Amino acid sequence: MGRYASVPEDWTADGVMPEAVARYEADIQHLEALFDAPLSPERRKRTARLLQEWQAALEGLDWQGLSLSDRTDALLLLRHIRLTYWLMEEEELRFRQVCQSLPQAEELVSMLDAHRRLEDPEPRACAEALTRTAEALQELAGKLESGTVDGVTALRLWRFLRDLPRVLTAWRDFWHGYEPFLTWWVQQPYDELNRRLTECIEKAEKTASGDDKAAIIGDPVGREALEKDLSLEMIPYTPEELIEVGQREAEWCRTEMRKAAAEMGCGDDWRAALEKVKQDHVPPGEQARFVRELAREAVTFLEERQLIRVPELARDGWHIEMMSPDRQRVNPFFLGGDRIVVSYPKSDMTHSEKLMSMRANNRHFSRATVQHELIPGHYLQHFSRERYRRYRRLFCTPFWVEGWALYWEMRLWELGFPRTPEERMGMLFWTLHRAARIIFSLRFHLGEMTTADCVEMLVNEVGHERSTAEGEVRRSFGGEYPPLYQCAYLIGGLQFRALHRELVEAGGMAERDFHEGILRENSMPVAVLRAVLSGEELSKDWRPSWRFV
Repeated sequence: MGRYASVPEDWTADGVMPEAVARYEADIQHLEALFDAPLSPERRKRTARLLQEWQAALEGLDWQGLSLSDRTDALLLLRHIRLTYWLMEEEELRFRQVCQSLPQAEELVSMLDAHRRLEDPEPRACAEALTRTAEALQELAGKLESGTVDGVTALRLWRFLRDLPRVLTAWRDFWHGYEPFLTWWVQQPYDELNRRLTECIEKAEKTASGDDKAAIIGDPVGREALEKDLSLEMIPYTPEELIEVGQREAEWCRTEMRKAAAEMGCGDDWRAALEKVKQDHVPPGEQARFVRELAREAVTFLEERQLIRVPELARDGWHIEMMSPDRQRVNPFFLGGDRIVVSYPKSDMTHSEKLMSMRANNRHFSRATVQHELIPGHYLQHFSRERYRRYRRLFCTPFWVEGWALYWEMRLWELGFPRTPEERMGMLFWTLHRAARIIFSLRFHLGEMTTADCVEMLVNEVGHERSTAEGEVRRSFGGEYPPLYQCAYLIGGLQFRALHRELVEAGGMAERDFHEGILRENSMPVAVLRAVLSGEELSKDWRPSWRFV
């Protein structure tokens, strides 16, 4: 048999590494689209074959003959291969966990995979498989209803089941009416399965979200998974060491908050000072205008100090969207990227929801948030990622993405961006919030804290509104973010700050060159970026030992 992966034949050609990365990404995406059944074993099997060929080709390269840029890309591609292997191991584990509660899942997914292999179905066998799955779902729905399925198991089941209707419908529509014999056998079992599936999805979601909307279910990954993730992110620290970093940063924040509180006439009561800050918010309907003013203020601050150039197209190239009330329950603050999504009360929210939204998005919290989400934070980052070494978006890591925006909060603090104690309090709240994220997210995944403990920590030790604390914890453990994501904000920011001290403060690099160099290299682990910017020799066996805090 011939080569399965789209590996280049000539690795000495000009521009081969960017093209190789693009081919690799296309290979992976091709299999993801082809075998689209949830947790598909066939997708994992074929992806493993791809990875083996790509890994062998990269390890066989003459690394000494490659330019620094090509060695960087080859190293990043090898890292992505290791990461993909690890994610497939995790996916296989999740599939086994689902099959323990729903054994028919294996037969059903196998049938869907066979369809994508272009195998002809046996109509009666398909009907029997659908019938067995419907019966199993009926039994599972009864267990969910009676409370004999725990919340974590229900969450795993819901994540699997919610993706089945789309794939099953596509399978049925492919044959329905075109293949009379299969249509005759399958129609009634398919309809019954669809009904049972809808019922089971609803019950699994209800169980996973607890008895009331305030309950939060999460799925801890454990120490081994955390340590593996840290290794792949090139962070040479244990979870406990990172928790200590979070605790140390949190204590620094509280010390600074007490200083600001004294200037605000609150003695050393930082909670009282924070309460005063929360009460200073713009009137309903004015938040979007306020965001616009804050964004322009941040750009002026950057340009006056020659910290970074803002392209004319980027300066006002963003737009504002308002966060829906439902989304605010999960994302109670702002979001950024190619736009800024703003949280503030909508007329149909309850009175208490309106008050909490205004308090949580007050003037001083918002002033720190806008530059994080827009310029110089995520919007400028997104703008640059689309224009410089675009192929490296594949190597995205939250330590680079969130670390960049968090680094700017620290750098702007150092440069005197907060002018008043209230503005300092607003920035300190967010730094304390990120320090707490390190502590509660790692301890949750280590099994040392529950989601309820995490909420109480945010309320009592950070000063969150209860609704925003619940939204933060729900967002952290709802399954949309990887385990280290919440930890990555402050840890990534500290990596960038350490890099600034090495290259700018000690190394004499111009501040603007440093910042623009980061953006023009595009996304990668910060340890690799450090090696690139400092001209360090890279090899296929390169491993970082950088202790940045």
